[in-house]
Amino acid sequence: MSRPAADRRTSSEGSRLKRFIEIEKAQGAEGSHPAARALHERAAERDDGTKVREYARIERGRTA
Repeated sequence: MSRPAADRRTSSEGSRLKRFIEIEKAQGAEGSHPAARALHERAAERDDGTKVREYARIERGRTA
C-alpha cells in the first residue's frame, strides 16, 4: 500500500542553501558574528580512517 499524496515530501531543490547564500551576500564578512566567521573560514577536517578502523575492530569483537 503506498502513502497518500499528502504524506509525500516534495524536493526542496536546495532552498536552504539558496537562503544561506542570500544572507551571506547581504551581510558580507563585516556583518557576521566573529564566531560564525571563524567557522565559515575554517578548513574542513580530513578523516584519516581512524574511525573506520575502530568500528572494524569493534565489529571483529576486539576490545581495548
